[in-house]
Amino acid sequence: MNAAEQSRGFRNRNPGNIDYVPANKWQGQTGLGDLWLPASQRRFAAFESHEFGIRALAALLTTYQDRHQLRSITQIISRWAPAADRNNTAAYITFVARRMGRGVNDVLDLHAYADARPLVEAIIAKELGGQPYPDAVLDEGLRRAGIVKPVATVREAAATGTGRGATTIATVAAVATPAATVVTSLGALPQWTGVALVLGVLVVALAWVLTQRRGRAA
Repeated sequence: MNAAEQSRGFRNRNPGNIDYVPANKWQGQTGLGDLWLPASQRRFAAFESHEFGIRALAALLTTYQDRHQLRSITQIISRWAPAADRNNTAAYITFVARRMGRGVNDVLDLHAYADARPLVEAIIAKELGGQPYPDAVLDEGLRRAGIVKPVATVREAAATGTGRGATTIATVAAVATPAATVVTSLGALPQWTGVALVLGVLVVALAWVLTQRRGRAA
């Protein structure tokens, strides 16, 4: 077990070290954590799974953006870890920005996976002293907060909850778009032949996804 897995946040399944507030009814929250400590030293919430803890972390960050209009790393971390709570906020901001490879004043979109995932990872690494979670756990926590990893291939569409729950002609068309580029490059073909090839790719892609879904349901 590494240091991050021995941390308070990991043991509470609360990798953002979110304070326990009875009025905040987070999904999967089980109550006040830190049960191994004296009652006077207990502070943080506990969750029934790491995925729910990551969900709460991501959901709180989107609230910063939507309700408080905080968009940069400096603005977000200044609220997440304020100096008034005896945090070294400046060092926290620098840590997060370096880990993300972004500037401290870069504007983020916390509903977008490309911004939310690295920010969540950076906060976890800071809070736990390392990032102990596999990709699947992080992505599931984000998905529960409504932040879904973009699907790049038909195979990924079939494998993910998004692909299983929303497999439509439009979705398959999106993941099969690269095939259209290949067909377009075949300039010597008659136009109707290129169209037929694209349609054929879409039909095969849809059939493959549906086959994968039926196989898992059996």
